[in-house]
Amino acid sequence: MNLAVNPPVLPMLAKRVEEIPSGDGWIFEPKWDGFRALIFRDGDEIFIQSRDEKTLNRYFPDLLDPLRAALPARCVLDGEIVIVKDSGLDFDELQLRLHPAASRVRLLAQQNPASVVFFDLLCHDDRDLRTEPFRLRRQLLKDLLQSAAPPIHLTPATSDRAVAMDWFSRFEGAGLDGVMAKLSDGIYEPNKRTMFKVKHERDCDCVAAGFRWHKDGAGGVGSLLLGLYDDAGTLQHVGVCSSFSAPMRHELAEFLTPYRENALEDHPWKHSLQSGQRQPGAQSRWSQGKELSWEPLRPELVVEVTYDHMQRDRFRHIAQFRRWRHDKSPAACTYAQLEVVPPHELLEIFGLSR
Repeated sequence: MNLAVNPPVLPMLAKRVEEIPSGDGWIFEPKWDGFRALIFRDGDEIFIQSRDEKTLNRYFPDLLDPLRAALPARCVLDGEIVIVKDSGLDFDELQLRLHPAASRVRLLAQQNPASVVFFDLLCHDDRDLRTEPFRLRRQLLKDLLQSAAPPIHLTPATSDRAVAMDWFSRFEGAGLDGVMAKLSDGIYEPNKRTMFKVKHERDCDCVAAGFRWHKDGAGGVGSLLLGLYDDAGTLQHVGVCSSFSAPMRHELAEFLTPYRENALEDHPWKHSLQSGQRQPGAQSRWSQGKELSWEPLRPELVVEVTYDHMQRDRFRHIAQFRRWRHDKSPAACTYAQLEVVPPHELLEIFGLSR
């Protein structure tokens, strides 16, 4: 490629803040949860670069022709690759694309095509735009994509903090887990955290049905295995909470000791523990050799945790311990407390059925 901005380029990053910034000079956008991608085009040549500078072309062959049809002949854009279903964005389906077999990738691309949501423009023709203010880059990007058709999309944006706060209050899942705040006169600074992200922190009561020892081997608890009851009354593994201090790891080990007694006898995950099935933690393609053995607990303890959002029926990221809920019955820990609705903007952009 021979562009004004050639690969590899590290994307600009964001740091987390507790609230949406106030005052003038901000542009706000939804925060997407997909694969960050810088997309370079020079004529017929397309290069989809991941956040860590690797090529994603082979995993998203379904995007190459739409990108050629929608983008100008010479450009560099920043965006997010997502997979859209009627219930919202599906990150699990996105991860399945990272498969070594090209035939498997092609099949997945046919079954669930990917989309790209763009939010920045680094280069157009022979012009390097990285030192231009974001408000100009945004306007140029909007002009370039005004006739683009799905699966190519432009992210919504607003300079109105009230609108951004409304977005934040309604983006309760479905792949939109917060709001981005960007300085309207900010330049594009690769690998620097000059943007802000405001993410949801939700709470949830879960059953503590198991734990893993900490990797230091000193007899402390590394993480708690969390469960929620589905509509059929089955306890489903939904994720873990961790990041305990060293003293708390050992306090937990002592606290949990009584609940380990005869825990496996009637445990709802007994079969998976004995057979090594995935629930709640056998090896997978994503675990990369991590130690995932676990110890069962009688499902009698309720723990309140905080989390950002759900992906299908599991926490998207590691949850954080808040407190024990001795006042609550494990049977009350159901998925009903986590119900989320795709925001209207998602329906408009991707035309999802209600």
